[in-house]
Amino acid sequence: MKPLTEADIRSSFVNATPEELEQLPIPGLHEMLWDEREFLGWRDPQAARRGYIVSWIDDRPVGIVVRSAGGSLRPGIAAMCSFCHSPQPATQVRLFSAARAGESGRNGNTIGSYICEDLGCSMLIRTAPPHLNPPATIAMRGEALLRRVRSFTEDVSKTA
Repeated sequence: MKPLTEADIRSSFVNATPEELEQLPIPGLHEMLWDEREFLGWRDPQAARRGYIVSWIDDRPVGIVVRSAGGSLRPGIAAMCSFCHSPQPATQVRLFSAARAGESGRNGNTIGSYICEDLGCSMLIRTAPPHLNPPATIAMRGEALLRRVRSFTEDVSKTA
């Protein structure tokens, strides 16, 4: 992923209200390992159900605000994130919804998907031991992850 600045992030959101942009917490950008990310995702420490996803689409950053569902999936079963396709305990996957951009979103039109609860898909696809997760596999999983994030972001960005 190409590095982002605070200005890039703040100006990228397509579905944020002015209030959300005003309260937007910026993660520690100086600590980011940009080479090991397909997108930037983080949760809001002041609003437990809110999260943010920023990815590069056509050489510009596009950000979306997502909200997690109040409940989680039933403990003791397996679930799969629709972004990284990593199977994991159901308690680590959550339904997130995002208001569509423009008037459609202001009228309550949303889109949802099951995503890793911490929005840390980029790290998850790299966690297996190297002999089980060689660089070629990580690259392939990263490309697929980025494709799915872009598709979700583009769906949210549609105003009609």
